[in-house]
Amino acid sequence: MRRLVGVVLLAAGAFFIVLAPLVKFVDAGKLIQAPADQYSITYLRAENAQYFSAQDLKVLTGTIDITVTTRGDVKEAKDDHVVWDQFTSASDVTNGRPGISMTEFRSAFNKYDGAGVNCCGANVDSEPVQLEGQIYLFPFGVEKKTYKVFNSSTRKAYDAVFSGEDTIEGLPVYKFVQQVPPTVVESRNLPASLLGMTETGDVAVDQVYDGVNTFWVEPRTGAPVKQEQQRHEVFKTRDGVERRPAFVATAVMTPKSVSDLAKTVRDNLSQITLITITLPLVSLILGVALILGGVVLLRVPSSRGA
Repeated sequence: MRRLVGVVLLAAGAFFIVLAPLVKFVDAGKLIQAPADQYSITYLRAENAQYFSAQDLKVLTGTIDITVTTRGDVKEAKDDHVVWDQFTSASDVTNGRPGISMTEFRSAFNKYDGAGVNCCGANVDSEPVQLEGQIYLFPFGVEKKTYKVFNSSTRKAYDAVFSGEDTIEGLPVYKFVQQVPPTVVESRNLPASLLGMTETGDVAVDQVYDGVNTFWVEPRTGAPVKQEQQRHEVFKTRDGVERRPAFVATAVMTPKSVSDLAKTVRDNLSQITLITITLPLVSLILGVALILGGVVLLRVPSSRGA
């Protein structure tokens, strides 16, 4: 009987020792994925922002609160991709002007590495777009290199360049900076008088956007924990002269939003640690203990009658 138990312990110990590296080297990138049923609200604030108020027909200066609501479309989440709908609303709290800007962005992206997927009616304000680059997440295991990140304002992807390391909410992060070149995002006619011009009647203008977007990304999960948007959007006449600000602001995530994102990242890191370190170590220790127990039972002579 002792011999039988010893053999069983040896077999069980071998199983747990073999299991340890299998668990250790499981693709940790598959452990962290964008949820299909995502629902979150993120807040940014821009102090001393300037924007052209259609209601007042002039440029106003004030504090702008920006609310970003993101909701997953569960029915459209298939295979390796998820679909998220994002609604962004900006309000001027200084001058009491709610809803000065509202934008809708529907995107599909790979739930493991954050790369855009062209399907499922991706659009910005109902205008179809071709997605490329990172959408919400950076790849799992972020490297100190340049990544393309999609910009919904211009409907294009631009390089986000690694620019150093930092610490946010106690988390080591990589900092990436994206320069968006001047891009015409809309053309319209405006009264010349509103542009400070002496002509009469309407004048054709281009609404030109450029900006600098900064992302602070936790490298193991690829999840941003903070973002800053420097937006420079102006009206230019066809002679290239900048006439009036359309929306000029530097928006930064509020401390509460940064703290919430950091907590989510910490939860994800705990899952990675459990699977890639804790469970393999426990499995290895248990396997060794079982084998030692089995060896002892097999080497100790059986007593008479055993």
